Amino acid sequence: MSDFYKPNRKPDWNYGGPRWRLSRSKIDLFEQCPRCFYIDNKLGTARPPGFPFNLNSAVDHLLKKEFDIHRAGKTPHPLMEKYGVDAVPFLHENMDVWRENFKGIEYKHPDTGMMISGAVDDIWVKPKGELIIVDYKSTSKDEEITTLDEDWHDGYKRQMEVYQWLFRKNGFTVSDTGYFVYANGNKDKKAFDGKLEFDLTLIPYTGNTEWVDKTILNIKKCLDTDEIPPVGEHCDYCAYRKAARDVQQEFLSAKAKLGKESKKGLFG
Repeated sequence: MSDFYKPNRKPDWNYGGPRWRLSRSKIDLFEQCPRCFYIDNKLGTARPPGFPFNLNSAVDHLLKKEFDIHRAGKTPHPLMEKYGVDAVPFLHENMDVWRENFKGIEYKHPDTGMMISGAVDDIWVKPKGELIIVDYKSTSKDEEITTLDEDWHDGYKRQMEVYQWLFRKNGFTVSDTGYFVYANGNKDKKAFDGKLEFDLTLIPYTGNTEWVDKTILNIKKCLDTDEIPPVGEHCDYCAYRKAARDVQQEFLSAKAKLGKESKKGLFG
């Protein structure tokens, strides 16, 4: 087992333990596959996460530093001006907490008693105080990125909506429209020259948070049962587990059958 993946966590971090929280990523895991979510949060065996890409983390870090310059100066970033967004980066004493993984913004859900949390990339604010949720994404594609219309983009949209829901529950006025700042690595340069340049685009998304409360109630119901829930429709992890289990059973059955036939030949 690699140092990167730790499948079994301490009970304190499982559902019912003092350190357990329902994070934005756990809500998304439930939407992807209730079974993986249950095995992770109730039984304590985590699904292997995606490998962390340090280049993506570096882009996020640099974008935050760049927007923080305008946050301190209460000035719009050139990207906001380019796309006609009348806002500036939000200056708030809790900004660093809201952006920190494993902390983020929190809200205790009254109907379930669960602490809901999520760490944002950025918050912008309009002249009248309405907040805009902003998320940074980075990739490298040949074409300009202007839309989020792939199936796997649904997770990005849910992410945005959970953040909108969390800030509203904390008493803020939040715009339905959030933005994805997309950094696209440029491969058209004649030479690398020791640096990778990115093209930035701003993609608006109008969120709908009506599903969040209902999903939290369903999550609570799922965690409180002793029945392992069904597999997610498109869960490759569960598909792999089933395929691996089936082929091992076939192999062991064939091996056992061969062993019986060998004994029969010797002593029959």
